[in-house]
Amino acid sequence: MMDESKGILFDDDFQQSLKEKFYYADADPEKGERLFFDNSGGSLRLKKCVEAKAALECFPDCPERIHERSLYLKGIVQEGTKQILEIMFQAKSGALMTELTASQTMFQMVGLIMENVEGTNAVVSALEHPSAYDAIQYYCEKTGKEMRVIPPNKTTGGIDPDEVVKYVDKNTCLLSVMSASNISGNIMDMEAIVKKARAIKPDLYIISDAVQHAPHCAMDVEKLQIDGMNFAPYKFFGIRGCGFAYVSDRVAKLPHHKLIAKDQKVFELGTSAPGNFAAAIEIINYVCEIGSHFIDSTDRKTLYLEGMRRIHLQERALLYRMLEGTPEVPGLRHIPGVTVYVDTDDLTSRDLIAAIGIDGIGFTECVAEYQKLGVTVYERVNTSLYSKRIVESLGLEGAIRVSPMHCQGRADIDKFLRITKEIAEKYTK
Repeated sequence: MMDESKGILFDDDFQQSLKEKFYYADADPEKGERLFFDNSGGSLRLKKCVEAKAALECFPDCPERIHERSLYLKGIVQEGTKQILEIMFQAKSGALMTELTASQTMFQMVGLIMENVEGTNAVVSALEHPSAYDAIQYYCEKTGKEMRVIPPNKTTGGIDPDEVVKYVDKNTCLLSVMSASNISGNIMDMEAIVKKARAIKPDLYIISDAVQHAPHCAMDVEKLQIDGMNFAPYKFFGIRGCGFAYVSDRVAKLPHHKLIAKDQKVFELGTSAPGNFAAAIEIINYVCEIGSHFIDSTDRKTLYLEGMRRIHLQERALLYRMLEGTPEVPGLRHIPGVTVYVDTDDLTSRDLIAAIGIDGIGFTECVAEYQKLGVTVYERVNTSLYSKRIVESLGLEGAIRVSPMHCQGRADIDKFLRITKEIAEKYTK
């Protein structure tokens, strides 16, 4: 039995075959070779996703007509909706919400609940992406409800279930906690959070932003029994220009913007974009293909879950290598002058993200230094309106976010570590 606590790497040939399925994995076509470690800001793109979207955009036919091409396009939308709900979200009921961005789905979910559900307060974590945090603040101000903010655990970089229950009471109408931090990579114990919160108020509405977590680990809205969860395809190997969210039946029944002739569970206003659904199906196909490399099954949900499990194990192994290194290449924990923020030993509760700093150089300047040496990373700093609340809640002024992806391998991690060591030696006194 292999020890999964440190992950399990794909074999080199399989890992390389996966990388070849993505556009520009090792180089920008105009800017040259680079190591792309900013997948949390927008992942490498699956070729088949881009191609599927482009292929359907060539047709002028409306999916609402009854001729052959239109019926085909409508079928793509219907099948895509079914697979997103049943395979990606593992939902047995509920509805799919679509918008131009995942952030828009979050605002819509929050608004629906807070404008139509009784209660005097709403609870949100300090770590939330602005789309969730700002939506709660906006609708609290609009509806006259109290906004309660859960502080994070500064050691783990996550939200503790026992801390959540200090803020929820019988008058709470909505609880919003993200599935994983986009700074620390800490995976929230949503199962415990939901259980403890519902012990206080059984009919509490609970939603979770899974935009950061979905590309790393399977979502399961049935297991959690939550009312809303979203993801962004452009961070999940797919395309920009669309966001998807699951909403429970009770949320779908709330009054919402819809065409009167449409079913209550329909949230789209206007004609669907079949290419967006075709691209989502290709994400599922890809994950199922990974699953089929390890198990023998014809059931797509089974293959998808195994594929996501293997992605998670691969990324855990990459994270372990990035933190600990090898006898030849020291890891981030062992390079003088490098600090790994909100670092925890238990990698089973972390996605493939590291927040770091290097002595002697500012975060923004350090990102530029990485760029000169062919590495793309991103800084989250308290001078940014998007990052200030989050990093300061963790007791930080900022961090360099390092976010590789499962299709990258040992050589990529080692290259990053060598470059990090070079920068640290240059600036650390």
